[in-house]
Amino acid sequence: MAFDDVENGAADAYKAPVAAPDEELEEYAGLARFVSTYRDEKDAAAANEDDDKPAKRAWWKFGFGSTKASTTAFVAPDSWVTTDLKAGLTSAEVEARRKKVGYNEIVSEKTNFFVQFLGYFAGPILYVMELAVLLAAGLRDWVDFGVIIGILMLNAIVGWYQEKQAADVVASLKADIAMKATVVRDGREEEIKARDIVPGDIVIIEEGQVVPGDARLITSYDNPEGYADYLDYINSDIEDAKEEEEDELDEHAHKIGHSLVAVDQSSITGESLAVDKFMADMVYYTTGCKRGKAYGVVTASAKGSFVGKTAAMVQGAQDQGHFKAIMNSIGTSLLVLVVVFIMAAWIGGFYHHLKIATPENSSNNLLHYTLILLIVGVPVGLPVVTTTTLAVGAAYLAEKKAIVQKLTAIESLAGVDILCSDKTGTLTANKLSIREPFVAEGVDVNWMMAVAALASSHKIKALDPIDKITILTLKRYPKALDIIQQGWKTISFTPFDPVSKRITAVCTLNGETYTCAKGAPKAILQLAECSPEASDLYKEKAREFASRGFRSLGVAVKKGDEPWQLLGMLSMFDPPRDDTAQTIIEAQQLGLSVKMLTGDAIAIAKETCKMLALGTKVYNSEKLVAGGLTGALQHDLVEKADGFAEVFPEHKYQVVEMLQERGHLTAMTGDGVNDAPSLKKADCGIAVEGSTEAAQAAADIVFLAPGLSTIVDSIKVARQIFQRMKAYIQYRIALCLHLEIYLVTSMIIINETLRVELVVFLALFADLATIAVAYDNAHFEPRPVEWQLPKIWIISVILGILLALGTWVVRGSMFLPNGGIVENFGSVQEILFLQISLTENWLIFVTRGGKTLPSWQLVGAILGVDALTTIFAVFGWLSGPGSTLEDNPHDSFKETSDGWTSIVTVVVIWAYSIGVTIIIAVVYYLLTQLPWLDNLGRKDRSHADAKIENLIGHLSRLAIEHERDETGKGRFVITTKANEEETD
Repeated sequence: MAFDDVENGAADAYKAPVAAPDEELEEYAGLARFVSTYRDEKDAAAANEDDDKPAKRAWWKFGFGSTKASTTAFVAPDSWVTTDLKAGLTSAEVEARRKKVGYNEIVSEKTNFFVQFLGYFAGPILYVMELAVLLAAGLRDWVDFGVIIGILMLNAIVGWYQEKQAADVVASLKADIAMKATVVRDGREEEIKARDIVPGDIVIIEEGQVVPGDARLITSYDNPEGYADYLDYINSDIEDAKEEEEDELDEHAHKIGHSLVAVDQSSITGESLAVDKFMADMVYYTTGCKRGKAYGVVTASAKGSFVGKTAAMVQGAQDQGHFKAIMNSIGTSLLVLVVVFIMAAWIGGFYHHLKIATPENSSNNLLHYTLILLIVGVPVGLPVVTTTTLAVGAAYLAEKKAIVQKLTAIESLAGVDILCSDKTGTLTANKLSIREPFVAEGVDVNWMMAVAALASSHKIKALDPIDKITILTLKRYPKALDIIQQGWKTISFTPFDPVSKRITAVCTLNGETYTCAKGAPKAILQLAECSPEASDLYKEKAREFASRGFRSLGVAVKKGDEPWQLLGMLSMFDPPRDDTAQTIIEAQQLGLSVKMLTGDAIAIAKETCKMLALGTKVYNSEKLVAGGLTGALQHDLVEKADGFAEVFPEHKYQVVEMLQERGHLTAMTGDGVNDAPSLKKADCGIAVEGSTEAAQAAADIVFLAPGLSTIVDSIKVARQIFQRMKAYIQYRIALCLHLEIYLVTSMIIINETLRVELVVFLALFADLATIAVAYDNAHFEPRPVEWQLPKIWIISVILGILLALGTWVVRGSMFLPNGGIVENFGSVQEILFLQISLTENWLIFVTRGGKTLPSWQLVGAILGVDALTTIFAVFGWLSGPGSTLEDNPHDSFKETSDGWTSIVTVVVIWAYSIGVTIIIAVVYYLLTQLPWLDNLGRKDRSHADAKIENLIGHLSRLAIEHERDETGKGRFVITTKANEEETD
């Protein structure tokens, strides 16, 4: 048969006419329609997204109970898994077993609502605020008592609510795994909830379903008589066969008959292709059945399954609490400063003969001094503002399809410098693709693709993954699609046979019989009669494909009684997503080093790295674990490698841990159960789109968009959020130092302070104004960010001193004969209150930097608070009675008894405050231009302590053994571990 030798036409050149449903069409017409109208499952799901959204949980359904998953799973005895195939378990047996093993579900640990809420009252800053509450209550200063209580409650409610909202969003995304299962009980088949399954249940596993528990396959569904063969098989000694298997390349050497089902294990092992499962093979909980229908016996329910054991590893991993450590460090430092200033104020108070708590209605006593300094010395609004900033950022990331489960993960993501990524389903689409087929000399590629499609199953609703991609690839070959519609009839079809290692179909066209075959390259080559040169070329191409990690399928055809003709070879590969390469380039431009961790073979890993322009320094897990490297050398290998192949969950965990030990902030992305431990261990764990429930539970951030493209936007947003928090913290430390320096020196020098009520409102107004920093415009740094606490402290101390000097100039001018800054009339308390409030509020415009313009929300909030403080000053609110203090020297300015201040004085204070702010802005700009200060506190992200790492490496090879001497006296000795790695 002759065909044109040129492949032409667009992928959509062939358009099937509108026809009847597929099941009513002739075989090949239905196949052509399937090729033309096929839509990706995820695209179809997205189209119906709104219809499938689960109902949102009612707001009043809080979780007051605490449920903790058991760390030790019940192991079913052997007698439990010998259930009769036809009878199944009885209802009484099911109930008895459930009492011992529990329900078939992994119960994640749920935090008690009350305990979680109390957690938002813990920390150095919050402890000081709580002490201030007690002190205010003791002094019966109820205004301060109420305001501070309000700030504490606001912080707790905002923090708890934002964390709860994130958790609710993720919970709404999770569908219950294997909600239904078909079992044999009391001699009949019935559909039950998957959570009701117990070990020993006979389950029916079929295509399109999720395996409801770890199970051992018995026999195909249409051959229940195979139960006898199953019993013979499991009772026979198969150890010799297994040993022989290790020495052979044929992975099905000890298997009997045809495969019963094909299972997608990518969420557990990371391998892209569905795995054929035979009699007595294990299928695992949460994996998906892609082909076939068979009976199986449940050997372990959820907790004792492979997935359940991995979940136990997740519970053992502890996150680093990086952001909390930074906040605690700042809070502790400020607390120490507060204690020092309180001691200085008390010493000055003793010198001025102040009493401890009297007069009661005055702020000039030692306990009121203490209360004032506790309020001003610790940033009472720091938890509220940082939590709100993170919460607003989390809401913005949600719009970018990134759901934040733990708010502090945003800060970690901003500082991440190494990104470890799973390959399958993350960097790649987890979908087979046929690439660059090899075509034998003189053969038309369209004819070869048509023969490959003919030698495939045509049951559209139950296609094997390889058959499916073979058929769908016809979209790229319109002429091949035309060929299969010329009137072919299938006479017989033989599915894959592990003995012959090929699929065979006998078809007819125009009275001619064609036998079409595809399968293992070696098996197809043995069929065909070709020249030695053609055979050598074919073998060389097969080796090349194998070295690149491609899975190859040979294709051959036989016309009538003519010899077999070798047509060529298909190469299949799980390709990278379309946007992955660009995403990796952008991530590298943001200062991230990307490392790939995959369970696939090293050849596949290296080929993927080449396609993504990643480095090819990829090693297998043997190099990591059993390569003879320990200590510093092992850490060096992990740090410099571009990736690792053939890894297991513990290897991923180990890589993340070693990178963290070297000082790197590490992010881990993944989607499978095998990624969950390392997601939990990483500084920022990211579960990508389509991830399993275990991965989502372990991650800090869950992506809803496919691939890694979301991560670039997330990093940029996280760094913007970091800039906002850094600007606020710098600003807030300067405010604390401003009031501490001014008030303590005024207490000591002139025996004067601000009224405690005004001090409370100063702290409240400062945070009310700057809470809008969460909505401010911010830039993002081109490299991973870090706190650089020494730099922050130096700049903040200088700004605080300048602010205190500015306030002293105002107070000192009032001792001049003309009253200094005061025009007409005014109140010392209100004038100082206004000047302090204005300069402090405007300081945020300085610390935020000038790379972006401030947002209207921030400007509006600050102007609103400025207007409120101006009203305080004009009308003398909370100023108390006129000053009766005996100042030394006496001021000639006599303040008003009602606290009112003239408008002219207020205008002068505004003008003066603007001048102070300009001077501070100039100083801040000069400080940021100093090279030594710019890099002060920037940590080395690759610090190695070779001595400690080598010591730990050597200790890991030692073991303690107990032995007895000739007299029976016992002793413990240190010895070297005897393990397989050292033997190798």
